[in-house]
Amino acid sequence: MSSPSASTGPPGGHPRAIQGGMGVAVSSWRLASAVARAGQLGVVSGTALDLVLARRLQDGDVDGSCRRAMAAFPVPEVADRVLERYFTAGGRAAGRPYLPQPRLALRQTRAMQELIVLGSFVEVWLARERHTGRVGINLLEKVQMATPAAVYGAMVAGVDVVLMGAGVPREIPRMLDRLAAQEPVRLPVHVTGAAVGEHGVDLDPVGLLGPLTVRRPDLLAIVSADVLAAYLARDEAIRPDGLVVEGPSAGGHNAPPRGRPVLDDLGQPVFGPRDAADVAKVAALGLPFWLAGSFGTPEALQAAQAAGACGVQVGSLFALSSDSGLAPSLRESLLAELRAGTLEVRTDPRASPTGFPFKVAQLAGTLSDERLSADRPRLCDLGYLRTPYVRPGGGVGYHCPSEPLLTHARKGGSVAEAAGRACLCNALAANVGLGQTRPDGYVEQPLVTLGTDLEGPLRLVRTYPGGWSAAEAVRWLLAGDAVPAPEGQRALGMNTHRTT
Repeated sequence: MSSPSASTGPPGGHPRAIQGGMGVAVSSWRLASAVARAGQLGVVSGTALDLVLARRLQDGDVDGSCRRAMAAFPVPEVADRVLERYFTAGGRAAGRPYLPQPRLALRQTRAMQELIVLGSFVEVWLARERHTGRVGINLLEKVQMATPAAVYGAMVAGVDVVLMGAGVPREIPRMLDRLAAQEPVRLPVHVTGAAVGEHGVDLDPVGLLGPLTVRRPDLLAIVSADVLAAYLARDEAIRPDGLVVEGPSAGGHNAPPRGRPVLDDLGQPVFGPRDAADVAKVAALGLPFWLAGSFGTPEALQAAQAAGACGVQVGSLFALSSDSGLAPSLRESLLAELRAGTLEVRTDPRASPTGFPFKVAQLAGTLSDERLSADRPRLCDLGYLRTPYVRPGGGVGYHCPSEPLLTHARKGGSVAEAAGRACLCNALAANVGLGQTRPDGYVEQPLVTLGTDLEGPLRLVRTYPGGWSAAEAVRWLLAGDAVPAPEGQRALGMNTHRTT
């Protein structure tokens, strides 16, 4: 990785720990800042930051952080337009719905791109404020239509690293090069029924904001298989600067199991040996890499480094910390379940509209409760996970399996495939206290995701029964210098053996 900072860890500048980029604003700027100040790579979630900014402003921006960052934006008139549209002094009245913001589309208005750019800028700028540690932004390949503007806003704020998973980020290295050179970009977008490359999202950085000086961040591709890592590494045009190799126990979205789908007695997809990346083959590619998914303990960090990794990416330890963006009531409920030894996380094959398996914490008062889930009216009004398709007449439409079933069917979608899907966009916003209140009084409910391996949080909650900070999690994770790695280096469900 280029431009290493001496604060990030061992010789060569690579951090030993990368804090996962989780949910919608669970990996908030406060969490990323705390981890970066502790000498590791702090990461903000890049998903729906336009929504996050717009809703924080409507809630009154109580501590003034958003407006402080917006005052640093290099094009003041853009910040002024967003403030005029969304800022509510003193916050919304109780029960008043949030204003809508533009929905993602292939053809994007200036207002849409300005809000996405500014939302990304604000989160990264705040995460980088008043320290010299390194900060990254995590984006989903599945949310393609937001990517150019979200990446550019982060670059304007000086982001160090872009991390991208939930797909194959083959186009991102070239996009980063062009944005750093202040050249227009076109990111190809998959449109069902259209030829590859026929459609895309355009962004002209100079046309949008005028000429600015920005630098190219590094790219870490999040992959689940050594085959995909090798594919990306073989061609300089698509080669990332490093890799995060993520196993199926990681929180959030997982790659589907390879081969014929098999479900266990709880309806969870069964992962097998074919789903474990061969870490020796990844190491042989010569790129810096980190291991993720069941690597949230000092011993697992030791094992990862012994297998050739620079370190680990960790999510759940930080999601449960006092610095995360999770609503305090949710975090307290999760910690209470941890203390009682009753916290359960299941892999739901149907919850996500993407079709990818999704980890769901089983927690009362959230949409993991089937009764609460059944009570939610089906609608798709945010649309971050909706996908474009070619209409019978030749135009482009958008659909999402979490929208009303009849609507989905009219658009050519499968009703059977849509059954059981959750609206992750609204639920993940509710996780951080930004859930919508409907005109009929319905309030969007949360749906929490964590990794299935809870060994690290269980050990930390015994040390810190009242909860822990991100800095305390970092110190605990890195305290394994004297802890021997597990014999054979076959750590926690991922093949970490060396070949000779």
